[in-house]
Amino acid sequence: MNRYVISCCSTADLTEDHFRQRDISYICFHYELDGKQYPDDLGKSIPFDQFYQAMAEGADTKTSQINAEEFTEYFEGFLKEGRDVLHLTLSSGISGVVNSAMIARNTLAEAYPDRKIYVVDSLAASSGYGLLMDKLADLRDEGKSIDEVYEWAMQNRLRLNHWFFSTDLTFYIKGGRISKTAGFFGGMLNICPLLNVDHLGRLIPRYKIRTKRKVIQTIVDKMEECLEEGTAYSGKCYISQSACYEDARAVADLIEARFPQLNGRVLINNIGTTIGAHTGPGTVAVFFWGKERVD
Repeated sequence: MNRYVISCCSTADLTEDHFRQRDISYICFHYELDGKQYPDDLGKSIPFDQFYQAMAEGADTKTSQINAEEFTEYFEGFLKEGRDVLHLTLSSGISGVVNSAMIARNTLAEAYPDRKIYVVDSLAASSGYGLLMDKLADLRDEGKSIDEVYEWAMQNRLRLNHWFFSTDLTFYIKGGRISKTAGFFGGMLNICPLLNVDHLGRLIPRYKIRTKRKVIQTIVDKMEECLEEGTAYSGKCYISQSACYEDARAVADLIEARFPQLNGRVLINNIGTTIGAHTGPGTVAVFFWGKERVD
């Protein structure tokens, strides 16, 4: 029996039922809404629709990562049970949380010298991070050891592709990802930026697409471009969205039509409150296994 834990941060943006069914443990980030702090607990404290509605109405949001003390307490619970731990963090291109996890790992390694504690920078975010966790759970369930799963994660994490667009530039401007001038003209011209995650796990604006209809088509075109197999792709595809389910469903329908050998239907999740605090409502993100990210 494999006596190890596969773990991630709540920013992998899967549902609690999904985590439970796949036996994936998670630890919560934190966020503030108008000065009140909440755990990023998969929409339990505040439902996602209420969170994004509050943002749309001008609520102030802040986020904070998991600190070393929290990681130490979390990891130690498993170690006391005699279980090894493989934890993947949110991308270091987005958050410094991997440093907190490493501090906890180094502290506990002295107290539990017979246990293995692996910490991996996922270089991924949202349900792409979740798609990676699902694959690691598959490998564990196939009987792979913690060392084998760790090595697979390190060797394949850059094959996880992320593409996303937003129809509301407000929070990209507020966060400094888009200048106020570019945001003003973008709004006037009905521009929807198309972004992806690079090989360092950073969010990078790539294209300026006019109209939502065109960006929905373009994101599916980019998916095909990034696949080794083209339309014969037989892996999984996940989407996450922030208060724009209809747009996400339109993308999913196009993907399912273009890639008939897809492994199951496209899974649509919510963008969680940590990442959503920065994107705001109106963002759709697509995740799949494709060519290795090199820039």
